[in-house]
Amino acid sequence: MKPALLLLPNLLSEEIRHHEVYLPASVDKAVATIDGLIAESESGGRRYLGRFETKKPRNETPIALLNVHTPDNDLDFLLEPIHKGERWGLISDCGLPCLADPGAKLVRRARETGIIIQTFVGPSSILMALMLSGLSGQKFFFHGYLDKNIEKRQRETTWMERASKKDGSTQIFIEAPYRNKSTLDILLNTLEEDTSLCVAWDLTMPTQGIVSQTVNLWRKSPLPNIEKKAAIFLLNAN
Repeated sequence: MKPALLLLPNLLSEEIRHHEVYLPASVDKAVATIDGLIAESESGGRRYLGRFETKKPRNETPIALLNVHTPDNDLDFLLEPIHKGERWGLISDCGLPCLADPGAKLVRRARETGIIIQTFVGPSSILMALMLSGLSGQKFFFHGYLDKNIEKRQRETTWMERASKKDGSTQIFIEAPYRNKSTLDILLNTLEEDTSLCVAWDLTMPTQGIVSQTVNLWRKSPLPNIEKKAAIFLLNAN
């Protein structure tokens, strides 16, 4: 039980009641050893701990915050308990830490200061969407969020299609749920008809859906209702 930073997977939905369906037993064992948890929000951290047996009573387990507002100067403060001999977990609000969340800079600092880091298997909406899409997984790029400005999003869409044509890569990005519909409209109005487009939403939830087909077929089909849902977009022009 050496001091360490444990990169713990989270579920993709708060609605899932039985975490054992998506998280392996190794995660239960790991959570039972931690002295504290680093999370994006205290409510999310408490909710996460409530799924497991913990070393301390759940309401007494300290939670430290790491999110987009955390200054880099606070990283050493977050790691200080580990340097003193404790084991702390790091989670994202959903999915895997360090993917599309600010955990990477903490891991980088932990490596610089010699802290042991352990990672655990869990769901990633990015990889699950790629697997379900049928698009090439030999070479892919994840872009995070596109620009809020509509014209810039259109240019980004065109750039991704050209990049995919050039090297056969699958281009992946996510959107704020309230921008899903406008982004899908941009894709269908901008991409060439032979380009493959996949939209996956509510992964691992009972409402999970995925449509993967050419833009030409998208334009001829009824569009799914993805407004205010957690969605991932993938395209391949090869």
